[in-house]
Parts: sequence; C-alpha cells; structure tokens
Amino acid sequence: MRKIILTMSMSLDGYIEGPGHDIGWHRVDEELHRHFNDLVGAMGGLLSGRVTYELMAGFWPTADTDPEASPVIAEFAAIWREIPKIVYSRTLEQAGWNTTVVREVVPEEVRALKEQPGGDLGLGGADLAAEFLRHDLVDEFRVYVHPVLVGAGTPLFPASGTLASLRLTESHPFGNGVVLLRYERDRSAEA
Repeated sequence: MRKIILTMSMSLDGYIEGPGHDIGWHRVDEELHRHFNDLVGAMGGLLSGRVTYELMAGFWPTADTDPEASPVIAEFAAIWREIPKIVYSRTLEQAGWNTTVVREVVPEEVRALKEQPGGDLGLGGADLAAEFLRHDLVDEFRVYVHPVLVGAGTPLFPASGTLASLRLTESHPFGNGVVLLRYERDRSAEA
C-alpha cells in the first residue's frame, strides 16, 4: 500500500513560512535540490492545497525554459509537470499540468487512493496537512529543518490536542546546515 508522506521545510522555530508568506529563508542548494528531485521523482503523486499548488504552478511549468536554469532546476521542472497532482480546493475551478482538483478531504477516498498501484504520495501545505492529520491519514513525516529562526509566520503543526506517536527512521544533515528528520507513525505505541 502506498504511504502518504508529509514533506515540508521549516525553520528551527517551527514555521514553514515567515510573515507575508516569505520563504526566502529556505536554504535549498544543489545538494538539497538533487535530494528533492530524487524523492519527488520516485513518488506516485503530489497532494497539495490551493496556495501550495499556485505557488508551484507559478514557477515550475516553465522553469526549464530559462537559459540560466541549473540542470537540477530543469530536471525538477520536468518532474513537476509530469507527476500526477491532486489539489484540494473549494475555489479553484481548474488546474493544468496533470492536476486534478478535489473539493474536500474525504478519508475513504484518500484510503482508496493509497490502495492504487504506484509510488508513495507526497503531501504539502500546512492547512491541508492539518486536515490529513485530523483524519489520521499521514503515514510518514519528512521534515527539513533549516538553520534559521523566523520568529513568526505559519507553523508546520497547528495546535491539535491530539497525540500522535512517531518513530525516528532517519536523520540526515546536508552540507548547507539543513537537517532531514524522517519519522514514521508508530501506531503500536498508541494502542
């Protein structure tokens, strides 16, 4: 069965974006970008909310046409265009680049999606992640902690009042100071 993997970058103080949706503090160099290319390239699809989708759609569809684009940027542009995407939105009417618009998170539909053949599904966006967490639909967490304190903004994990036990399966420091913390749900600890 496919897994739903929450994949997000955050500051050391827990924010995925600073005030005004600022992500300029993200430290994505060639090493980290290559890692993301390998990760996303092996996935069976991407699940995102409207804001995350529109941010990605505003850059990646044509990023590889820029003569200044590095090879890793050009590679990710092709990966992003081709990978199946589901965007959860009540307001978006249509989306391009192999994207399906779904109005709301229906747990039974997500579980059926997980049972389809193919690679794991990447989940992005704080609001959508919170909805998936409320329905206990996240199987794995890949959190990329950037060496910066933002001070305010959008937290990765809003207060939920729900306990979710996790098991660390990997930690990996990158040369730029970003650290991957990879956790899997440990449902046996909650029994």
